[in-house]
Amino acid sequence: MTDFILNAQARTDLGKGASRRLRHAASIPAVVYGGDKEAQSLTIVAKEIAKLFENEAAFSHVIELNVDGAKQNVIVKAMQRHPAKGFIMHADFVRVVAGQKLTAVVPVHFINEEAPVKKGGEISHVESQIEVSCEAKDLPEFIEVDLANAEIGTIIHLSDLKAPKGVEFVALAHGDDKAVANVHAPRVAPEAEGAAE
Repeated sequence: MTDFILNAQARTDLGKGASRRLRHAASIPAVVYGGDKEAQSLTIVAKEIAKLFENEAAFSHVIELNVDGAKQNVIVKAMQRHPAKGFIMHADFVRVVAGQKLTAVVPVHFINEEAPVKKGGEISHVESQIEVSCEAKDLPEFIEVDLANAEIGTIIHLSDLKAPKGVEFVALAHGDDKAVANVHAPRVAPEAEGAAE
């Protein structure tokens, strides 16, 4: 298993101007909060955070955040990227407290997509990630959606997915049975083409 480690420095120079200066110096502003400690402003080397998040799994794993030598376990809560260039501009981390539930966003992996396609269907991915609630030890790397038995006209909802042990889907807990994917007939029906002639 990969270890997710990120080094950071405490930051006292706050505000928009300070954040801009940081980015010019190839670093990004970040904040860590939660647990029984105060929120703390941080500086992280842009190259280091970009390298860590090249691995999709880092978004749904506990990360060891090393702030000036003091280690703490965190997960990513939010990340702001540049709208055009896609690089990370700011990151929010939440401290992980043993035995306490946390909420995190994990990616969705679709498998057996060729099965409904062979039946003439097209697949629309409605959700690419799902918010889950669980203890840090139960945090899944991803949620798997198996499309092997999906027929044309099938809509796959959160309630159709099997949550890993100890994991709860946040939307479902609030009564929102979101659609995750659907299988539909191709947009242009062959009959319509024939009629045009």
